[in-house]
Amino acid sequence: MPTESGSCSAARQAKQKRKSHSLSIRRTNSSEQERTGLPRDMLEGQDSKLPSSVRSTLLELFGQIEREFENLYIENLELRREIETLNERLAAEGQGIDGAELSKGQLKTKASHSTSQLSQKLKTTYKASTSKIVSSFKTTTSRAVCQLVKEYIGHRDGIWDVSVARTQPVVLGTASADHTALLWSIETGRSLAKYTGHVGSVNSIKFHPSEQLALTASGDQTAHVWRYAVQLPAPQPVADSSQQLCGEDEVECSDKDEPDADTDPSSECPTIRAPLTSLKSHQGVVIAADWLVGGKQAVTASWDRTANLYDVETSELVHSLTGHDQELTHCCTHPTQRLVVTSSRDTTFRLWDFRDPSIHSVNVFQGHTDTVTSAVFTVGDNVVSGSDDRTVKVWDLKNMRSPIATIRTDSAINRINVCVGQKIIALPHDNRQVRLFDMSGVRLARLPRSSRQGHRRMVCGSAWSEDHPVCNLFTCGFDRQAIGWNINIPALLQEK
Repeated sequence: MPTESGSCSAARQAKQKRKSHSLSIRRTNSSEQERTGLPRDMLEGQDSKLPSSVRSTLLELFGQIEREFENLYIENLELRREIETLNERLAAEGQGIDGAELSKGQLKTKASHSTSQLSQKLKTTYKASTSKIVSSFKTTTSRAVCQLVKEYIGHRDGIWDVSVARTQPVVLGTASADHTALLWSIETGRSLAKYTGHVGSVNSIKFHPSEQLALTASGDQTAHVWRYAVQLPAPQPVADSSQQLCGEDEVECSDKDEPDADTDPSSECPTIRAPLTSLKSHQGVVIAADWLVGGKQAVTASWDRTANLYDVETSELVHSLTGHDQELTHCCTHPTQRLVVTSSRDTTFRLWDFRDPSIHSVNVFQGHTDTVTSAVFTVGDNVVSGSDDRTVKVWDLKNMRSPIATIRTDSAINRINVCVGQKIIALPHDNRQVRLFDMSGVRLARLPRSSRQGHRRMVCGSAWSEDHPVCNLFTCGFDRQAIGWNINIPALLQEK
């Protein structure tokens, strides 16, 4: 029996593959045409296990998507006709130039100018078309008005943390890698006091719940408690020129230069050089610190993998909280109960309970796959955690097994903050963005960032001030500035 050579066999197999591939393509196209040809009423009449309300919502959404693509298709057809018209015009201009016997240099200049005009027109049309179709898929249930009110410029290095005083006078506090902490007038943007007691980077700042005291954590392995006395200047009128609708329609623009380091407005304000109390016992960088309810005790988190609880009046160490396997990144206290939450690079955060003096229980929350950069308390029994794994999770303290909501983003999350009254989560990102979500994970807004406003480098932290009439959100970043925003979400407020 004759046998085929290897080359003939391979050629036949390749031919059969091409034939079967072409047949499969024809079948696919035919089935797609049949599917697209089905009328809407036939789709609605098909049996489905989905509830009727969900099914109708899906049909409506698919209808919206179909209309958007139809509009885009029509715009593309118009764009093609316009391109053909421009090409014909260019060809006609080229003939006129040849008839006039212009020099080669003039011809090249004329053609280059016309080509650049065509290229710019194509780019503009393309951006407009893609912006329309992309924005149509984003959340439009609530339109947030985000207005940049004031910029606070005076630090010589990046700002790690920002906080708002809880007593009168209400001032803004910033902690910076330039070894200082500054207090600011929220209305005028002027620096009111500078604290220079640390010899390392100031990593966090928190205000006492009832007194004019500030708590700062530093890279010098200490936390300081210091007293301030400031007098607020007369407020200045705020212009409305920076107001923007920022639900999701803000424009990405190029970066601009950072604040000028040669000018130091904080050099004119009073300087506080020594603390009232210095909390010492850590063997590594103190990355964060916070007041326990009542203000008589404070908790610190360190890179030595421990968190310490101190008596502020005596500076004595009350408890050393151990258990994390890697460096701590943040700590936060409950506003009304003796609860502490610590986060770590070991991908976990822990809940420490000091409500019973005889029992100090701890619960471990596991759910992230990378460093937990911060975990904060919200209203009720919820905790919100953010991570370098680009997710934010909302947890119920009564059920640690799984989060009740998960927010997935496109960049690592830094120190988050929650507006308790409106239940809004502010997410500062490594990619210079700040996004706002509600507690159920619905995206509400993204703060505007352009060449004229917003952060130009990594956004490190945020803080809400619900009672302030002008600014109710503050952000800070490694571009050496803090920014005060006015956030208004009417649809959300009406629902609440």
